[in-house]
Amino acid sequence: MLDKLTFYVGVYLLLLHSRIKVSLSSTMTLTTEESAGLQPYFDFDVQRNLTVTVGQTGFLHCRVERLGDKDVAWIRKRDLHILTTGSSTYTSDQRFQVIRPEHSINWTLQIKYPQVRDSGVYECQINTEPKMSLSYELTVIELRARILGPSDIFVKSGSEIIMTCVIQQGPHDLGTVFWYKGNALIESTTQENSVHSGGENQRITVETDWTDGLTSRLKIKRAVQSDTGNYTCVPTMAKSSSVYAHVISGEHPAAMQHNAGCRTTGSLLAPLASLFRLQKSIQSSSTSWWWWSTEMTLAVVQLATLVLVHLVATSGSGSTIWHHPTRDSR
Repeated sequence: MLDKLTFYVGVYLLLLHSRIKVSLSSTMTLTTEESAGLQPYFDFDVQRNLTVTVGQTGFLHCRVERLGDKDVAWIRKRDLHILTTGSSTYTSDQRFQVIRPEHSINWTLQIKYPQVRDSGVYECQINTEPKMSLSYELTVIELRARILGPSDIFVKSGSEIIMTCVIQQGPHDLGTVFWYKGNALIESTTQENSVHSGGENQRITVETDWTDGLTSRLKIKRAVQSDTGNYTCVPTMAKSSSVYAHVISGEHPAAMQHNAGCRTTGSLLAPLASLFRLQKSIQSSSTSWWWWSTEMTLAVVQLATLVLVHLVATSGSGSTIWHHPTRDSR
């Protein structure tokens, strides 16, 4: 009787041990699966290729679900520099900052006043083991304004001056354009002694069109000689461009340059004749070598100066470029 009881107790204990083992194994498997399911993960439904213009603030959006007690960091890939971790910034470059509203899944890297050198790959990282990361491509481009036509324009007094500034379509808002004459902002003006201020009476007008890029036209009616000067197209989102306008009366510019060239060419003959006479004198005279070398040097300097003047006269006047102070300071 005792042996049977001992037998049944042993069998019961074996069955109980087996059930406990299976239960523990199932519990551990479930815990591992739940742990894997609760790992942070990225939301891939975000823009990961961003193009901005120089000076235009850029935003790289990183969304992380189930972050838990983990942290998010932004890394610049080219030098592996840690820009931000959590809500803290780890760079002395104050243009970089992370934006994250309270309890939000968005970790946005803000880049103020980006430059071309800021282009490259940036990574949003989660400090899991191993680390999880998502790459973003930032491209910073520099837009440039362009005034159609030559850098120097010549118009007759009383005629109309039209200067057209164009900027090709950029990735975002192109802003607007301001025109300057020298350092003075140009504003639309009416004809002197005009009673009406309608468009027909405005002597200086600015027309801006945002269709297919940005086009701005500066029109000056009934040009006078005081309109001569350096004109600059200054966009808010691009590099400026300049031209020099010459308002003339009477002689045509081409004729002016031709006559100036003829006068300069004629003046070149004088030092050449002096050099020829000096050479003949050296061959037929016993005057000291020092005196002749001094005279020769002076004649060569005079000739070089006149050659330079001739080149400047035949190539036309160069335009003076004026840079917008705000844009230069950047």
